[in-house]
Amino acid sequence: MNTPIRDFIERNYLHFNAAVLKDAAVGYENHINKGGKMMVTLAGAMSTAELGKSLAEMIRQDKVAIISCTGANLEEDVMNLVAHSHYERIPHYRDLTAEQEQELLDRHLNRVTDTCIPEEEAFRRLESHMVDLWVKAEKAGERYFPHEYFFQAITSGVLEQYYEIDPKDSWMVAAAEKGIPIVVPGWEDSTLGNIFAGRCIRGEVKPSTVKSGIEYMVWLADWYQKNSAGEGIGFFQIGGGIAGDFPICVVPMLEQDLEISTPLWAYFCQISDSTTSYGSYSGAVPNEKITWGKLGIDTPKFIVESDATIVAPLIFAWILNQ
Repeated sequence: MNTPIRDFIERNYLHFNAAVLKDAAVGYENHINKGGKMMVTLAGAMSTAELGKSLAEMIRQDKVAIISCTGANLEEDVMNLVAHSHYERIPHYRDLTAEQEQELLDRHLNRVTDTCIPEEEAFRRLESHMVDLWVKAEKAGERYFPHEYFFQAITSGVLEQYYEIDPKDSWMVAAAEKGIPIVVPGWEDSTLGNIFAGRCIRGEVKPSTVKSGIEYMVWLADWYQKNSAGEGIGFFQIGGGIAGDFPICVVPMLEQDLEISTPLWAYFCQISDSTTSYGSYSGAVPNEKITWGKLGIDTPKFIVESDATIVAPLIFAWILNQ
């Protein structure tokens, strides 16, 4: 199919990282077209970078079967949804003095590279509704995963009064409406995770009210076994860190620790600007994963060494025929 972005990539992305971008996009597309499934993992601040503009449509068109993300990406997509007009962009962020950074803090603006998240309108606006859900669950003797509380908030409609962007540009709204699974390892390392810990310290809720990372792995092991038949499950990793490191280990855990015959990941692509040296897990080349029982000799493997905010939307646009 000839489309503007596909035509542009076909003509210009012929060498080096540009060529790998195209190869990875074609590999992703082929895997899906053959009936395979794809996990997408989100590290960094991709939600604040508004990846939802392309990822949400990928979810709606069944190009993504499951997502693994940091707690920050989970909450920051929803924060952008409810407080977008209060965000502030700082194009000259590289030139800020320590005193100017303090001024941003005094204005309750938390900076992520060139974008400041407004504390009152984003964190606090969301906090009250999430606390209500935690308390309600505890009183009912119920426990949920972190993303399930977000899904409850989204599907209940309680957040709609705050919407400041088209909800079609929110990947969390798309995920909630589609009901696709999400894995959030290390959720405690997020703003709402910190808020939850604070509420536990106050005695308002118990830590057990939110299910743990170990429970996520147990759930993922079951999901992987049920979904890896046929063409298998691919692994599209945006950035490094725990969002990718955690779920990719489900295969060797099943195979080596539980001694259950398990298909390897059927496709692998990582978008990363991490330097491949000094034992960097995020910068490790895919072949290293063969030695850990995650990928096979014949698994299609790609690394695009570039900025994920540039690369991911282009690959998604290719797959969406835009």
